[in-house]
Amino acid sequence: MAGPLKSLKVVEFSGLGPAPLAGQLLADLGADVITVDRKAAPADPSDINRRGKRSIVLDLKTTAGIEAVHKLIASSDVLIEGFRPGVMERLGVGPDTCHDALIYARMTGWGQDGPWAQTAGHDINYLALTGALHAMGDADRPPVPPLNMVADYGGGTMFLLLGILSAVIERGISGKGQVVDAAMVDGVPAMMGLIHAMLAQGRWSEERGANWLDGAAPFYRCYTCSCGGFISVGALEPQFHAILLENAGLPVDHQQSQNDTQHWKTRSAQYAHAFFQKSRDEWAEVFDGTDACVAPVLTFSEAQFHPHMAERKSFISPDGITQSAPAPRFSRSMPDDPKTPTAIGADTADILAQLGLDPIADETLAD
Repeated sequence: MAGPLKSLKVVEFSGLGPAPLAGQLLADLGADVITVDRKAAPADPSDINRRGKRSIVLDLKTTAGIEAVHKLIASSDVLIEGFRPGVMERLGVGPDTCHDALIYARMTGWGQDGPWAQTAGHDINYLALTGALHAMGDADRPPVPPLNMVADYGGGTMFLLLGILSAVIERGISGKGQVVDAAMVDGVPAMMGLIHAMLAQGRWSEERGANWLDGAAPFYRCYTCSCGGFISVGALEPQFHAILLENAGLPVDHQQSQNDTQHWKTRSAQYAHAFFQKSRDEWAEVFDGTDACVAPVLTFSEAQFHPHMAERKSFISPDGITQSAPAPRFSRSMPDDPKTPTAIGADTADILAQLGLDPIADETLAD
């Protein structure tokens, strides 16, 4: 596979959540990613996080399995694991057992230390502890989880990748690897610079649904249309707000008091009434090509067919499974189209042979 990371060799210990996505994104950009799996299984084209990866099935409770995984690690640049702290050490493949140039990337919710490090959790819990979840949702209801995009994949996967690639760059200078401790409870606050700045400046209230970006502003929220669909409005800047008012048939004198919060509740109701006069697609046509920062709220199944998304080929559908095309894009080293997931364990014999091990050694394989 082509791509800017085609020289990078990654071993990923299979799991769930942000670590497999990190491996998939590295594979999308050309890295040779091998997953270490426990048990063979048929190919599943819907398991998108496995696309572009090779798979080896090993029983790490056997001497042969441990020998094989250490040889695999010795030939790799990066190791990715997403278990609770101490699990890899108990398996006999902790950082201290690996070569000095290895980048050992650890993905957790709570981090490698701290009083909750050994506690189970999910995206909603990690997000809750950062303060971010408290700000999400309507003022008169409990906070609403933003799917699992913010903590799992924003504060988790993306910071794991940032850590890996930063360590790769540093290794080019020092010649040494290191452990990357990527924790969702660290990554989410790192994305909150603007919010922390507004808090410090007295421009953000901890009351939910009372702020510029949390749905209180009539010019930054979603509205229901006559068809039951929704339209998103994000006209923050005054020049964009003016275009919104003009195209939606709203009073132009709202421009002078756009950020006066005492008007927001009344105007939100007024704007809601205005947007309910047309269907979502009619409004999309009205605002198409303008700088009003208005876009239709599409469903997952609709997104691939929007003219902009279709022209950019943002989605692909191998085996009829809609999914993202590799991202980001490169002018010179664009990756090939990603390969569909193969059967779990399909590459075991080939990988063992490449490591100089007997691929027929049954004791190496998991049941």
